[in-house]
Amino acid sequence: MDGRARLADAGYMHAITLNQPAPLAENPLHWGEVPTPSPGPGQLLIEVAACGVCRSNLHMIEGDWVDGGVPGICPIIPGHEVTGTVVAVGGDVDGFTTGDRAGVQPLWWTCEQCAYCTSGREQLCHRRRITGEHVDGGYAQYLLSNAAHTYHVPDTLDLTEAAPLFCPGITAYGAVQKLDLGPGTTVAVFGLGGVGHMAVQFARLTGADVIAVGRSADHLRVARELGATRVVDASAEDPGRTLADSVDAAITFAPSDTVTEQALAALVWGGTLVAGVPLSVSDFPFNKEQTVKASLLGNRAQMNEVLALAAEGKVRSVVDRFPLREAPEVLGMLAAGKLRSRAVLENRAA
Repeated sequence: MDGRARLADAGYMHAITLNQPAPLAENPLHWGEVPTPSPGPGQLLIEVAACGVCRSNLHMIEGDWVDGGVPGICPIIPGHEVTGTVVAVGGDVDGFTTGDRAGVQPLWWTCEQCAYCTSGREQLCHRRRITGEHVDGGYAQYLLSNAAHTYHVPDTLDLTEAAPLFCPGITAYGAVQKLDLGPGTTVAVFGLGGVGHMAVQFARLTGADVIAVGRSADHLRVARELGATRVVDASAEDPGRTLADSVDAAITFAPSDTVTEQALAALVWGGTLVAGVPLSVSDFPFNKEQTVKASLLGNRAQMNEVLALAAEGKVRSVVDRFPLREAPEVLGMLAAGKLRSRAVLENRAA
């Protein structure tokens, strides 16, 4: 009997747990055995195939969000972009059965009753619970999910490559959907990591010209491969000056005031900036009548649209694969800027 079978029979699983937030250098993550959860009403138990590694995981682990109540519990299992197979179904669940391929994004639960939930903006629900931040996430062999926020993964998609669709994919799609793009328009995407490389593809689908702006040679190379009309190396030139007053829209995924200033400088008068990250703006040029919008994830209908586009081969995630137990090392690579696009942890035999 292998280790995986032994653990399953004993009601335990392997997982990466965070007992207390601390800098990554202090080794706050632990690989070990924890009890395997059981699904209650409205819940599913998913055997994890893969879980993407997001910079927000790093923020939580290192304690950057403690003042905001994140993590909501400790110890906690991080990870919020997850794919796998349903192995148990709780009561009062329709639409899922054991053996189904499934995916879970950051939005783990919403109240379904507030004005946001009833108007297709459930990502703004004030009572929302986030996967891997308020409840255990996908850095584990098994994940407990809320069926109302679980998605069917099309059979044509590789489960590892599909995992980033559930955070970078929906985040990028939601941002692009906030813009009026089409043939004859130009959009600049600032920040080409896990989310940015997806945004380049969704923007290209509108028919717009897409300018990819980044500092990493790997990121710029991937953007070219995915259809960017032009790339700008921010490590060699100032994108604000290079693109001054020339793009109809800009999307930022780099949490930097300098990047925000560059994006606003690149915009035409009357243009729109969509920020997928926190930002601050000083000396805003009001006379240019530019618009700034924020974007957080997307709703359930949009998530299913992302999956459909991926199943049709119109978009894809670029991933580097690692064993689940190597999560601390992978997070270190993310912090050091050494990843090509999206790192994905695979639930290989322990």
